[in-house]
Amino acid sequence: MIKNMANNFKKYSFLMQQLISRDFKVKYKRSILGVLWSILQPVLMMTVMAIVFSQMFKFKVEGVNYLVYLMTGLIMFNYFSEATSNAMTSVVYNFTLINKIYIPKYIFPIAKCLFVGINFLLTLIPWFAIILLSYIGLGEYACPINLWYILIPYILLCFFMFTLGIGLIVSCVSVFLRDMFYIYSIILTIWNYLTPIFYSLEILPPTLQTIFKYNPLYLFITGVRSIVLYGQRPSFVQLGSMFIVGLITMIIGLFVFKKKQDKFIYYV
Repeated sequence: MIKNMANNFKKYSFLMQQLISRDFKVKYKRSILGVLWSILQPVLMMTVMAIVFSQMFKFKVEGVNYLVYLMTGLIMFNYFSEATSNAMTSVVYNFTLINKIYIPKYIFPIAKCLFVGINFLLTLIPWFAIILLSYIGLGEYACPINLWYILIPYILLCFFMFTLGIGLIVSCVSVFLRDMFYIYSIILTIWNYLTPIFYSLEILPPTLQTIFKYNPLYLFITGVRSIVLYGQRPSFVQLGSMFIVGLITMIIGLFVFKKKQDKFIYYV
């Protein structure tokens, strides 16, 4: 299944490029700043949230730079949220194209995840700038620059596989159940609060801490935070778990999508 998908991915690479290019044109149409918004948005959002949580609600994480702590969780969750939400609507919104010619339907959710992924990579520019600024004195604590940064691409690749798997599942479900468009936004809101983005897991009771650690997003976000905030390599168990969670989720997503895609034509 994966081999066949890889062959189709190569065969329809031009279509994939066109879909991603179209999304960029639609998103930044008549925008003066254009792609720069991908860099400015996380900075502005982080600034507002940092003021709200650190100054008004007095949230902080002992021993680390709270700005970097917050921004790491924020940009990773935002990628997951935006990518899966876009993937969810991708099949339904392209039904006219699906009805006219044969196209592997998983091309659409994959294209959405890649499109949002490109924007995500742009957000890493201000994220890394904040890390460097903390290193030279921004905030109470400095972020260590260390060798383990080479593991971040690996973590993000595992994170992408997990996101793609969820995106494939919700895109499939939404074809048969349009209420999923509304249900999923509620799920994301709950998931957001169950993920330690602006708070530390240590403020929760031990029982809840154990439960929250089963959240896959916690696994990926904590892996990156271990490197940039503490200068520590995630354990081999954590690194292995990231790959297993990402791969299994992607395989499940592909299996569910492939099993149901032939029925899409009757519902879109």
